Amino acid sequence: MVKKRTVWPYVLVAPAVLIILCVVFIPVFNAIIMSFQNYDLRRPKQIAFNGISNYLAACRDPLFQGALIRTIVWVVCGVGFQFLFGFILALFLNKEFAGRGVIRAVSMIPWVTPGVLIGLMWRWIYDGNFGVLNDLLVKTHLITNKIPFLSQVTTAFPSVIVTIIWQGIPFFSLMLLAALQGVSTEIYEAADIDGASFWQKLFYITIPSIKNTIYVTVLLRVIWVANSVDVIFNMTEGGPAYSTQTLSVYIFNKGNALNLGYASAMAILLAVLLLFASVPYLRMNFKEEV
Repeated sequence: MVKKRTVWPYVLVAPAVLIILCVVFIPVFNAIIMSFQNYDLRRPKQIAFNGISNYLAACRDPLFQGALIRTIVWVVCGVGFQFLFGFILALFLNKEFAGRGVIRAVSMIPWVTPGVLIGLMWRWIYDGNFGVLNDLLVKTHLITNKIPFLSQVTTAFPSVIVTIIWQGIPFFSLMLLAALQGVSTEIYEAADIDGASFWQKLFYITIPSIKNTIYVTVLLRVIWVANSVDVIFNMTEGGPAYSTQTLSVYIFNKGNALNLGYASAMAILLAVLLLFASVPYLRMNFKEEV
């Protein structure tokens, strides 16, 4: 019997494919082309192909090198502590206690708040003159003079890292909590009968059971945090003295300066770095499928 072919499956997925094509692939293709051009909108008559000059300039650019190092610190510290505190919160919310639903709902507030609003809110919290944090520290006698957290090099970058950690904790807690609720309670009951301790159940039951969720959530947050612009830009705009300028913020600033060729080259380099960061997960996933 010969199966009849129909075009309806292709018609149904065509709108989604078209949207992805327009929103993702075409801009990426244009960015790749611009990265090989001297594409500065301030000098439109000088736009021309320049080979890999933008990439070579990025490799020699001390601001790019500094932004790369800060991006690594930003991602490692930000995602690392987000996962740690999010995992602890997920373990806590997985327990039965009164008011658990309310706490679950309230804990989502940092995640559902727009990044622009978070940046502005924490900028006010850190304010050296009228900030809540300085007021609390002074009233508790932990400091005597107010600290301009976002105006000095030594405290600006740690301050924005604390902000991104606060923002990302609910994401991990929500995803890991959903994974934890899929782990059979019978396994824990058997472990209790065998006299297993909390740490033994954590490392031999809990973590192995949700390892795939851990890999996916960490990978997603690495990509999102590395590309994050809104929080840093609304708090410090990359200052003071470039001390909070990550690669994404540097790319954004160059794009705002209309140097689209150089910004595109740095964006491609960032995309390649994130691609390498995802290789371990892709290899692990491929081995499991084989």
